[in-house]
Amino acid sequence: MQYIKGVTFAPFTRRGLFSSEEARQSLENLIARTNADFIILVPPALQETPQSETMDYAADWSVGDEELIEFIAFAHSRGLRVALKPTVNCKNGTWRAHINFFDHDVPCEPKWCNWFKSYTEFQLHYAAIAEKTGCEMFIAGCEMVQTERREAEWRQLIADIRTVYTGPVSYNTDKYQEDHVKWWDAVDVISASGYYPLGDWDNQLDRIEKVVKHFNKPFFFAECGCMSTEGSNAVPNDWGVKGAVDMQGQADWYNEMFTSCAKRDWVRGFALWDWRGLQYTEEEAKTDTGYDVYLKPAEKVVADFYKNHKA
Repeated sequence: MQYIKGVTFAPFTRRGLFSSEEARQSLENLIARTNADFIILVPPALQETPQSETMDYAADWSVGDEELIEFIAFAHSRGLRVALKPTVNCKNGTWRAHINFFDHDVPCEPKWCNWFKSYTEFQLHYAAIAEKTGCEMFIAGCEMVQTERREAEWRQLIADIRTVYTGPVSYNTDKYQEDHVKWWDAVDVISASGYYPLGDWDNQLDRIEKVVKHFNKPFFFAECGCMSTEGSNAVPNDWGVKGAVDMQGQADWYNEMFTSCAKRDWVRGFALWDWRGLQYTEEEAKTDTGYDVYLKPAEKVVADFYKNHKA
């Protein structure tokens, strides 16, 4: 697999954003300032609660198909490779990793069979767009931790995706879950969210390496990042961390991730979380505590690594 120097661009975007000049300029900035050659786009779906059986991906808050198709074409015209990663969230704010049902169907209770039917429809809709637009990868969801034990349903979903999309298929498991997914043989590329604490990268890479070598599949971090908030580099997966701005702490985290992963030739790249479609100003960057690296010291760390790393 070609090495991925990637960024997740404008995830869960609202309708109309990808048609705007602001989003196109933001993508131009991403290319110029990070040396990225790959982006992940994240069309959203929403279900009411973790126990809802159906999800909606066609409402006005979701990206429109035509603007998505046009934006993929624009990204390709700028020399970027593109992956689609359709991702479901819960309207009530519960993290999608907690979507869950009884293992066995029970009358009058929500059922896995109904949920997977709706989830498959969602995935196939965007798999068809990925095929139509020549996307270089399709990622069949993200951090669906409680669903991952449903091995038969995931194998069937991936088989269904392959009837629509002919490129490489991946799935983005969550941090610490890489060695719990039993069906990695069904995908072409193993991917995971790499939100590991400063000082723990080598330990976690030792663990992940055993999985990658067992299944003999390419691997990359389809998400990874750290906020520019004091304390975030100790718990980079916690987007709720509150504290003072810490630009150097974010840069230190990126330095360690890249340095540790560069020693492992089986790590075939990254898609950083994340880059906004509507960007803050240079003045606002000084007080921004989020994951975005735009106009922060971590941006230079990323740009230098992506420029100098030889795949």
